[in-house]
Amino acid sequence: PMDYDRNKALLLELQRAAGTGNDRCADCGDPDPQWASYKIGIFICLNCSGIHRNLPEISRVKSLRLDFWESNLIEFMRNHGNLWAKAKYEAKVPPYYYIPKSHDCMVLRQQWIRAKYERGEFLDTGACQDPCSAGSREGCLWKLGKGRRQFQKRQFLLSAREGVMKYYSKESKGPKAVISIETLNAMFQVEKIGHSHGLQITYITDGQTRNLFVYHESGKEIVDWFNAIRAARYHYLRTTFPNVSEPELIPRITRNFVKEGYMEKTGPKQKEAFKVRWFCLDSQERNLMYFKNPLDAFAQGQVFIGRRDEGYEVRDDLPQKVWVKKKKPVITLVTPVREFVFICENDRKQREWMDALNRVITQP
Repeated sequence: PMDYDRNKALLLELQRAAGTGNDRCADCGDPDPQWASYKIGIFICLNCSGIHRNLPEISRVKSLRLDFWESNLIEFMRNHGNLWAKAKYEAKVPPYYYIPKSHDCMVLRQQWIRAKYERGEFLDTGACQDPCSAGSREGCLWKLGKGRRQFQKRQFLLSAREGVMKYYSKESKGPKAVISIETLNAMFQVEKIGHSHGLQITYITDGQTRNLFVYHESGKEIVDWFNAIRAARYHYLRTTFPNVSEPELIPRITRNFVKEGYMEKTGPKQKEAFKVRWFCLDSQERNLMYFKNPLDAFAQGQVFIGRRDEGYEVRDDLPQKVWVKKKKPVITLVTPVREFVFICENDRKQREWMDALNRVITQP
């Protein structure tokens, strides 16, 4: 028992020690990690420890507080630690590679951990892959077909050099779509697509945003596709905007919607019946899109969200002549052209939507 308490104290001291990086999870950056891998020598959070537990060949985990720690393991942890592991296992992470945080979906976090420790993808051995070759890929993905009824296997081709992504259907001679990397975006959408590897790809065609919903059975494969799209986008941005700094460029490679969900909306005369629609807010494009169904290929409409000094604002009350039957929280989005009225499910959702819209209105 003496050893038990002494070692636990030493371990917790080590977790807080300055200059070790041990006070944040080695994999997702969450503060105050309460677990550790005593095979790699890193401190990790509960979520990441679950992923490590499924990789017993490369990692073994214990709780800092609940498990017994032998003295030799404490010594091992002291000689390694998070900054040591970062220098070794993340030596060559390409600038375009997406490094997941704790709020990201499981498949991203899982593949990041496996890429680092199991496959050694970022060890300091040899050259870093250049984004042009990393942004080239071909293979099959399951794509949601017309009418949202089923997923069909489709051949996809991505070429950073040509600046396009294409996909082919079984029947067609040529590609079904040729997508410019200039407007290409990708984001994981696990709940929406209903698949743990679900990826939403968006691009602009004839001035409209088009959605593709895809997945692959293999977690590695879908994350590799995601990072290949990012490599192609990075290559495009680097070439097109050579003077833009890296920290400014990275967030523009791909992006998630800042908010999405159901609200009810009425028409331009504000006399029409309210209809339930699925809304997506894209802060980079300052665009609020709405769909009949979350998995529709095209939006029914969209609202540009400008800045406050251009006459845009968000209010939590109704315009003067508008009357709503339901006693539900409302949002009025004021634009220079007209006022849009939305009904929210509850107060919390109203708050969240107002905060998200205000963030876009106040961004430069």
